[in-house]
Amino acid sequence: MSDRRAARVTALRESLTAAHIDALVLTSLPNVRYLTGFSGSSALVLVTQRDLHFITDFRYDTQVRDEVGDLATVKIEQQSLWTGLWNLGSTLSGIEVVGFESAHLLHRDFQRLLSEGSRWQWRPQLNLVEVLREVKDAGEVALIRHAGEIAIAALTKTLKEIRPGMTELNVAGILEHALRDEGSEEFPFSAIVASGPRAALPHARASARVIGRGEFLLLDFGAQYKGYCSDVTRTVVIGPASSEQREFYDIVRHANAVASASVRAGMKGQEADGLARRYIEERGYGDAFGHSLGHGLGLEVHEAPRLAKTVEAPLSQGSVVTIEPGIYKPGWGGVRIEDDVHLAASGPEILTDFTRELLEVA
Repeated sequence: MSDRRAARVTALRESLTAAHIDALVLTSLPNVRYLTGFSGSSALVLVTQRDLHFITDFRYDTQVRDEVGDLATVKIEQQSLWTGLWNLGSTLSGIEVVGFESAHLLHRDFQRLLSEGSRWQWRPQLNLVEVLREVKDAGEVALIRHAGEIAIAALTKTLKEIRPGMTELNVAGILEHALRDEGSEEFPFSAIVASGPRAALPHARASARVIGRGEFLLLDFGAQYKGYCSDVTRTVVIGPASSEQREFYDIVRHANAVASASVRAGMKGQEADGLARRYIEERGYGDAFGHSLGHGLGLEVHEAPRLAKTVEAPLSQGSVVTIEPGIYKPGWGGVRIEDDVHLAASGPEILTDFTRELLEVA
């Protein structure tokens, strides 16, 4: 692991050279974790061409030394982390232009850069670490796969307990309890549990609505293992499915299967999106598929790359993406089927192994 992190630091330093900056301040905790292994909630990291400086507070004195080790020089700051950075800056030479993560820095902290950090020239930087994170190594893929296994095990348990008359919140509680039981460290996002007409809301929050027999029930959730996330969606029917529900479901199931089998590294994001969208459009439901096909997955549940009809950037080999086509009929319901797929050199590798056939539960 230490060799892997050292290689990431080396790659980032090459990016600093290309960006014509002498150093970079990291404030994004997922980026800090990717680079150093630190899993706490309080850190600033200064990366220079020669050194890696890690600033945290007394709560993490033991943790940072265990997780970061000798990769960085650690400073435990008794005041604010920014005070630690300014004090550190006065001891460093040869640094004039420093980058900051413009997508992650609060405006009040940007004001600190301009006032208290005036010894340096500040340059906004975008996605220097995120670009590195897009390509997963074998260890990262294994962690995402395991997070997927946790999610699938929790889903299997949850489906056995669902009954008509439960509320969506009841089901969300069962699902989240099962995720913890199976080993999920946290919830990457609040589980989406949507029944009946609310299944037509792609990002519905679980509600007090009572789930009725004959309704679609959409479950979108994830697990987290050693910092890495999974993201899974399955749609089931409570009781026997109608012919209309089966027809609706089969369109999405086929779109998911085609896209999962055909997506490749090197495709543009819009080309990947089109794998599922074309079929859904051919079946007459193009207007009912309003969101993009998917997104990258890793230390965050939404990261690069994006699979969307407006994205021309290519998908990187080694990335892990979601494939989540869905169609939604307001006032009636909706279906989404989502899997996590590794874009390996040999082709797509599905990491979430759970049936995509329509299940009738309870």
